[in-house]
Amino acid sequence: MSERATREEIVDVVWSGEWVAERLGVALEGDGELQELLGLALRRNPKRAHLLVSNVLGKHVPQRPSVVHGAGFELGERVRALLGADEARRAVVLGYAETATGLGHAVADGLRDAPYLHSTRRPVAGVQQAGGFEEAHSHATSHLLLPEDPGLLAGGGPGADTSTLVLVDDEFSTGNTVLNTIRALHALHPRERYVIVALVDMRSPADRDRLTDFAAEIGARVDLVTRCAGTVALPDGVLERGQALVAEQEAEQAGQAEQEAEVSASEPPAAPAPAPVTRVDLQWPAGVPDGGRHGFTPAHRAALEAALPDMAERIAAALGDEAADRGRDQGRYRRQDSGGRDQGPRRVLVLGFEELMYAPLRLGTALEAALGAGTEVRYSTTTRSPVLAVDDPGYAIRTRLVFPAHDDPADGPGDRYAYNVAGAGFDAVVAVVDSTADTPELHAPEGLLAQLGVHADRVLLAVVPSYTPTPVSEPAVLPDPLRGPEFSSYAPEDVGWLLQDLSDTELEAPTEEREEAIQSGGAHYAESLPVEYQPSAEYQALFTAALETSAARIARAVGTVTETVLAERGPRPVLVSLARAGTPVGVLMRRWAQHRHGLDLPHYAISIVRGRGIDATALRWLAAHHDPADVVFVDGWTGKGAITRELAAAISEFEASGGPVGFDPEIAVLADPGGCVRTYGTREDFLIPSACLNSTVSGLISRTVLRADLVGPDDFHGGKFYRELADSDVSGHFLDTIAARFDEVAGPVEAEAKELLAADRAPTWEGWAAVERISEEYGIHDVNLVKPGVGETTRVLLRRVPWKILAKRGAGADLTHIRLLAEQRGVPVEEVDDLPYSCVGLIHPRYTRGATGADGKAVAGGSAVADDQAVKGA
Repeated sequence: MSERATREEIVDVVWSGEWVAERLGVALEGDGELQELLGLALRRNPKRAHLLVSNVLGKHVPQRPSVVHGAGFELGERVRALLGADEARRAVVLGYAETATGLGHAVADGLRDAPYLHSTRRPVAGVQQAGGFEEAHSHATSHLLLPEDPGLLAGGGPGADTSTLVLVDDEFSTGNTVLNTIRALHALHPRERYVIVALVDMRSPADRDRLTDFAAEIGARVDLVTRCAGTVALPDGVLERGQALVAEQEAEQAGQAEQEAEVSASEPPAAPAPAPVTRVDLQWPAGVPDGGRHGFTPAHRAALEAALPDMAERIAAALGDEAADRGRDQGRYRRQDSGGRDQGPRRVLVLGFEELMYAPLRLGTALEAALGAGTEVRYSTTTRSPVLAVDDPGYAIRTRLVFPAHDDPADGPGDRYAYNVAGAGFDAVVAVVDSTADTPELHAPEGLLAQLGVHADRVLLAVVPSYTPTPVSEPAVLPDPLRGPEFSSYAPEDVGWLLQDLSDTELEAPTEEREEAIQSGGAHYAESLPVEYQPSAEYQALFTAALETSAARIARAVGTVTETVLAERGPRPVLVSLARAGTPVGVLMRRWAQHRHGLDLPHYAISIVRGRGIDATALRWLAAHHDPADVVFVDGWTGKGAITRELAAAISEFEASGGPVGFDPEIAVLADPGGCVRTYGTREDFLIPSACLNSTVSGLISRTVLRADLVGPDDFHGGKFYRELADSDVSGHFLDTIAARFDEVAGPVEAEAKELLAADRAPTWEGWAAVERISEEYGIHDVNLVKPGVGETTRVLLRRVPWKILAKRGAGADLTHIRLLAEQRGVPVEEVDDLPYSCVGLIHPRYTRGATGADGKAVAGGSAVADDQAVKGA
């Protein structure tokens, strides 16, 4: 519909805000179209006495359905032009209950391919709440977000291209509701762009600057698309004067009603019987939701569009009864007498129900087409918002019907309203409700249908099936954590392992076989285990010496990171270490909190697998036993930050798939040489002796295992307890040696923690940049084969097929064990400058077993790589 045609529909001789403006001094100032779009009314509301009444929203003022849908559709087309076709296709549209549920859906139609969701005040059993917010000035404030697909609002994970979220409300006044919604959703699923859409922008000058400041605050682009703009000029004391005027009018109307009742009692008129109600079987298309309460996809839109003409014909046929067939003329229905003169309804109202705005709106647009120009079709909906009615042409709400709620609302029974229906000259009303609202209260003598029957010759009832999302299955019984001494050599209070015991399963494979399978894509590294490295006597002595040398340094880092966590996430965080390198650190942090503060912090170990994500069953267990907001993930150190990114993406995916929300993906680490996190004990790259060994310093627990034939959807990831290595176990010795230095470092820890809390600790990702540079410089072209830092380099030498080691020139004693391992495996060590780490381990690129000799040592040339220059591309 053209803008001119739309404007012609909404022009009135007397502005429907004049009555309020004259009595309260309220004025609309702005675009010339503003008074055509909006009227004014009053309501009993302690937050805002005046109500902006839209002439094109289809809520309080009956309007042509095509005008109402066209107003939203044109806004959607403008958003599509703003975003571009590709981004518009990926956008998600969110509308606000109750007044903007239809408008938001029409905006989504204008974007063409965007899915739609609206907030709701109706809780639905079996649907998990994905969010919620409050509306400052509304009569009823609590909004729920109940998408059937929790991923609808996720918008992609960290590092992924996130979709634009389009938020639609009927008016943008203070902006509080929309901005609070964005802030809440942005905290869960950050996006780069938001678009706010409204029919009118009615912000005050002071509120207009808030949008720019808000966008800067969240670090996202926020656009605003409206049909027109202006402000409401409110004189001092208008709220109190408005409330007094409402009370005065209500008292006057009550007196008039009392007088009329007295007259009726003395001379009772013959009350007309309400018009009978005819039920229309719409034959609503199967699988199409009644609206956007749980999401409405482009596929739903296509199915509805195809079904609308036939549903409109059924309504038109019911309006014309048996004469409809005789009066059919080019798709238009008439009731005619024997002379061919029209007798059918000439003014029809399609009346929706509270949040159910879109389905009746589209039935109305289709009915307009079916009945043709000879029948005037209007559309509006009932509402739960009480508004004063004044029968004056200069007032926007001239009449109101009051009837009991008929959908068993969660907040209890109460009155509901239909405005500007009584006395509007409708000779037929088509009431459209969902099946949830088709109750005895709807059909009661004082109910909506009976009241409509007093004011129209015919009342039709069309019931849209309430969409019931696929019920959430009962959660599986989650297993309990494993604890020592049955699983691990740690004390039972030190850590609970959120793993399943695979100790009796053969999972080990030779290192060379594993490497070839991993690099060829034939297997994932988490599907098998390397044969546990058995350190030589010389290497074991090196570990012992390194532990004695670095114990105080490690204790200091443990104390610093623990104090930082307690200050920022306290007072009782739940420590969740990433098995297994994070687990000794988690135990030490727990011991520090107990030793220094008397806190008995829970500590669990959980599995995370690069490329596969975190153990979702373990997260569900944590959420069932603790507040997710209290969980602090713990790891030993950062390399290039791959696990940091993996965890953030995994938590986002977990929440998007319907998992409990509230987990903070930030990791607390002992050492952060790569500059990847903001919670750490130190950013120095030094030898943490637990990196020197495998299970024998980690409670005799293997790396975690994730293999489809061993780990079901409701199982924890797996792990093995190497009981047979008990004689070599130094896990307890490692913990005790460091804990013995806690008192010695308490003073420096207090100073360092205080300094860190006041410092800018934002991640620099310096290490990631170095890894990318090294990957290209050495012709590897795969950052996963570049393992930076002392800890990661040690792992390369113990578990993978190393190609070479890059050592920072002058690194000194921190690399003694690296040089020893490299010598044992025949791996060259190359001294280099400009490393942000002490060393970097390079895994053999394009590996096949021919790249090692019979003894498993790396060789200079092999079937994968002819020589250094071939790989380095020199």
